[in-house]
Amino acid sequence: METNLSQNDHSTDGAAARGSWGSNFGFIMAAAGSAVGLGNIWGFPMQVGKGGGAVFVMLYLCCVVFICLPILVAELALGRSSGRDPIGAFQVTKPATPWWLAGALGVTAGVGILSFYCVIAGWTLAYIWFSLSGCVGQAPGAFFGAFVADGSKNVLLSFAVLTITAGILLGGVREGIEKASKVMMPALFILLVLLGARALFLPGAASGLAYYLKPDLKEMANIAVLNAALGQAFFSLSLGMGAMITYGSYLSKKTNAVKAAGWVAGLDTMVALLAGFVVFPVGFSIAGFNPAEGGPGLIFSVLPNLFASMPGGALFGAAFFVLLTLAALTSTISLLEVPTAAMVDRGWCRRKSVLLVTLAVAAMAVPSVLSQGAVAWLTKVPGTGMDFLSLMAVVWNNWALPIGGLLISVFVGWVWGADKAIAELKAEGNSFPGARVWAFLIRYVCPVAILFVIVMTARGMFAG
Repeated sequence: METNLSQNDHSTDGAAARGSWGSNFGFIMAAAGSAVGLGNIWGFPMQVGKGGGAVFVMLYLCCVVFICLPILVAELALGRSSGRDPIGAFQVTKPATPWWLAGALGVTAGVGILSFYCVIAGWTLAYIWFSLSGCVGQAPGAFFGAFVADGSKNVLLSFAVLTITAGILLGGVREGIEKASKVMMPALFILLVLLGARALFLPGAASGLAYYLKPDLKEMANIAVLNAALGQAFFSLSLGMGAMITYGSYLSKKTNAVKAAGWVAGLDTMVALLAGFVVFPVGFSIAGFNPAEGGPGLIFSVLPNLFASMPGGALFGAAFFVLLTLAALTSTISLLEVPTAAMVDRGWCRRKSVLLVTLAVAAMAVPSVLSQGAVAWLTKVPGTGMDFLSLMAVVWNNWALPIGGLLISVFVGWVWGADKAIAELKAEGNSFPGARVWAFLIRYVCPVAILFVIVMTARGMFAG
């Protein structure tokens, strides 16, 4: 997997300026890092809890294999074939058509998601110290509420996350993104395995494992559970926002993109599954634990209370939040790289592109920070009942990503053509077993499945 790639096969001056991956292993670590994020650590266990346990896991795995993996392959093929950012990929493949707007949606989504994601990543960064110092105390819920209300502190934390991310991107594709991913992703896996091994020895761990691994087959017919499994799988793999198109554009034609996509999907799924082996044994050791509770309520309020009562809990808690921070950073890297690549491909130097995009995202992050604090009323969105951070999450995660994924699957399957995509994926003698099956899935199954998610999301919104 560590085969050196001397250069990207799009060997023009522009391509050289863009950069390329130095090895297959580096690409897989970077792409898996893009997919792995906070949603794997808290979103997946929460959905498992709401979906009745192991039956959700079964449905999730089916969705990854038959829906999400084909779209991931399609994005890599489109990116590598064009050698361009999401906007340029559509312009090169189908010039003089409005399809470039699908790429523009992905670039905009990257900026929008990063503007609130960096706020949450800042929380995880702060909680490394909070766990080590023991300052969370006996009322972690109240502590968390007071912490997020401190606007100035959280603005600085969000800016710190963006500064770290920008610093990595300034190194370029090979010396920045790839080198950082080669360190952070193995560290994330090691921490996750160690935390899971420790969690298995907690009182109540057996009950947590039983809930996690024993399916309630009655839930198999629950449409809401299927929708949640499909949505979680889709969002977990960073599909629909152009990240994999961008990363694919740095990929050599000598690399077997189908095999690489399999590694990326497999590693992302493994992180989500391993997170369940941490969260459920830990959770079931707490009296009154609700497995359907997730997100900030679980991570920043419930778990710190347990960490404080465990032998060596300060170290365990700090390690857990280091894990979350690594997962967040591997995602912020790709989120910032998408708009950066779009600017680089339009003649801007990487340094100026990174700095300008980072400043824009930092300005957009401020309302999300303030929406959690004492002046939250200033950022309430009229007619929605949501604060600004929550609205941003809904707009970009619930709507922009599935719409982007739908457009990509239709474009690759029908407009560019599945046959041309297969020819690209078979370049340099690479094998593509099951190519006809992939063509059927990307043309018919994936668009229908994503439409199902969009319709169910709209139905839930209007019903609410």
